[in-house]
Amino acid sequence: DEIIEVVLEHEGGYVNDPKDPGGETNFGIAKRSHPDVDIKNLTKEGAKEIYKEVYWDKNKVESLPEELWHIYFDMCVNQGKSRAVKIIQRAVNGKGGSLTVDGGMGPMTIAAIGKSRVELDRVRAYRVKYYADLVTKKPDLERFYFGWFKRALEV
Repeated sequence: DEIIEVVLEHEGGYVNDPKDPGGETNFGIAKRSHPDVDIKNLTKEGAKEIYKEVYWDKNKVESLPEELWHIYFDMCVNQGKSRAVKIIQRAVNGKGGSLTVDGGMGPMTIAAIGKSRVELDRVRAYRVKYYADLVTKKPDLERFYFGWFKRALEV
């Protein structure tokens, strides 16, 4: 619950910024990903339920070492599961692993994460690199970079 609260704090309330790639969101829950949810009127409690079911349980957060729970969960919410897993896979490979960077949190990835004992700071660094690469590819997103960078270091 504590991790969910921190992510809710980072995500904030209702936003419908046409320049934000997330589109219409409330508490970090995007209409694009959850078309059946009334995003504008979503309550904090409703967001917590979605976070628990869709982002925590389905993404196997507790299959990772506990020190990575927060950053992995936050990346799943902010960047999507596939990107989150790819960032962790790259971090493991940067420490000598040989994972296929496919975005799948399967048994090989889970085992490699545990075996490599990849550090939180290493995952943070690869997350920051992801954001920097994204802004390089899409310069219009630069206005979001500082917030993303700050978030990556705080989690």
